[in-house]
Amino acid sequence: MEPMIRNIIVPRVLGKTPDEVQPALELFRALGATPGRGCEAGGAYGFQLEAPRGTVEFLAAPQPPASDLAVEVSDADAAFDIARKHGVKVVRDIGDSTSGDRFFMIEISGLRVTVVKYAGQDEKHGIEGSLQAEGKHFAIVVARFNSFITERLLDGALLALRQSGASKDDITIVRVPGSFEIPSAARLLAESGKYDAIVCIGCLLRGDTLHYDVIANEVTRGVGQSAQETGLPHAFGVLTCDTLEQAIDRAGLKAGNKGYEAGLAAVEMASLRDKVAAETAGKR
Repeated sequence: MEPMIRNIIVPRVLGKTPDEVQPALELFRALGATPGRGCEAGGAYGFQLEAPRGTVEFLAAPQPPASDLAVEVSDADAAFDIARKHGVKVVRDIGDSTSGDRFFMIEISGLRVTVVKYAGQDEKHGIEGSLQAEGKHFAIVVARFNSFITERLLDGALLALRQSGASKDDITIVRVPGSFEIPSAARLLAESGKYDAIVCIGCLLRGDTLHYDVIANEVTRGVGQSAQETGLPHAFGVLTCDTLEQAIDRAGLKAGNKGYEAGLAAVEMASLRDKVAAETAGKR
């Protein structure tokens, strides 16, 4: 049976206007949270930020939210039947919002919970990977050149994999001299059959010659070709920046950590690969 719960959302009022919420949004995005669903109703604004283990929603509203927790489900009516069978107090009967979301509110152990099925989610979901890495094996190819940046990206990738459930023993780190050597190492790892996804990490900084453009093009082409020809997901975490400051911003400061994003992409694509294979096998 497929789990009914799709997500658990914790709402918190941080101010009365969107401008007051902005600093927190910027910080969480820099830490690697992904912007999710947004909403506006009755002068209140909601900004959801998704992470591998849940979602937080920052609110700009004149008063606290009506519920302490929101639970997204695949079937609101079925969830309502389950709640009634467990004898919980129903604060708001099931119904539709003005935007078409179907929801109800309950109270249990002093906790007010809104259970919601967002409008159109079935059509939007389709087949998609999850951020669950348990039991999967990953390889990270990291360039030593510009190690001041690549080591930060590596830390981000490792954090993403571990937060998603990958164990230390399921992660192999392979170091190469520079970004140019990443595709060949990634290809060797992909062809070994030991891994579910490869994370490629490097950093290229533009100089005064065409060397940067040549290397950047070759690395991009090589990683893409390896992924296409082996059928194994390759997450691209190679920075191509004009300045060192831009690279620093993308290795954990203003623009988040691109290594962390590559790690999450590897987990999701590894999961998607398995789901597509299962879906294809089921239709034969």
